[in-house]
Amino acid sequence: MSEQNILEVQGLKMYFDVSPPFVTRLLNRMPKQVLKAVDGLSFSIERGKTFSLVGESGCGKSTVARAVAGLYTPTGGDIIIDGQNLATAKDRSKITDISRQMQMIFQSPYASLDPRWRVRDIIAEPIRAFKLAANKEDEWRQVEQLLVQVGLSASDGEKYPHEFSGGQRQRISIARALSSKPEFLICDEPTSALDVSVQAQILNLMTALQDELGLTYLFISHDLAVIDHMSDWIGVMYLGRVCEITPKSELFSNPRHPYTRLLLEAIPDLKGRSHRKPLKGEVPNPITPPSGCTFHPRCPYANERCKQEQPVLGEYGPSQVACHAVEEFRI
Repeated sequence: MSEQNILEVQGLKMYFDVSPPFVTRLLNRMPKQVLKAVDGLSFSIERGKTFSLVGESGCGKSTVARAVAGLYTPTGGDIIIDGQNLATAKDRSKITDISRQMQMIFQSPYASLDPRWRVRDIIAEPIRAFKLAANKEDEWRQVEQLLVQVGLSASDGEKYPHEFSGGQRQRISIARALSSKPEFLICDEPTSALDVSVQAQILNLMTALQDELGLTYLFISHDLAVIDHMSDWIGVMYLGRVCEITPKSELFSNPRHPYTRLLLEAIPDLKGRSHRKPLKGEVPNPITPPSGCTFHPRCPYANERCKQEQPVLGEYGPSQVACHAVEEFRI
């Protein structure tokens, strides 16, 4: 693992058994059904940078976030955080050390905060769990500093979550994530449940905190405007695999993979029209994905090789692309 990288994900697989009950399968002679939510995904994140995963709903973005956070046990592959492999770590002290270095900001600020707890207890929970305060007074002092740091008042610690708006609740979630003094934050669509004006405030706060504290972000979103605002590098996902990894500037000026182009074509102009003719087709069933390149049923550049052989990431300038058409200069 490079010392510059805080996270390296190598060949991550997340498979889920979605079969009907055993008796039903037995009576109907049905085989097991396995959903390959993430299928051999690899990427790395440099310290102090933001790496974003983007793609349509159901492509596996949030599953990756939860696997990296340790909420899911990987079916295969490695998740190496600051030199320690979370996927194979069994020593409790090592797992605790990894957990302290990273925290997660969830999508819904309404569901991720316990309504029965005061805000000060919500924020103080990681401080207590990792024993980061010398005494009760030190704990409350840290909580007050965190509240002010995210743009709230120190006195807000005495209130309950229902007394705050959605944007304020997300600020509380960010304060809780920062309370263990992490280096790495996993952000699973942290602004998708908020109004557009509030989204901008939260994104600006996260950018300012990254500059101030030197944080590293794994940012999950389906909104390309948000991705443009936050990212240094972007990974484009389709049906559990990464089809393109590219710097932000390259994604918007020189998209290479046909699916990346599809996402950009979905952005309307000021008159409500797309600049290009959009590609047609629907996302296939992830339980029975197409053979070869899973995007080939929707791709205008597909040939027989695309239908039979799964592409792998290759270097194309500053980007990595998994596409036979790009490899063979058919685009």
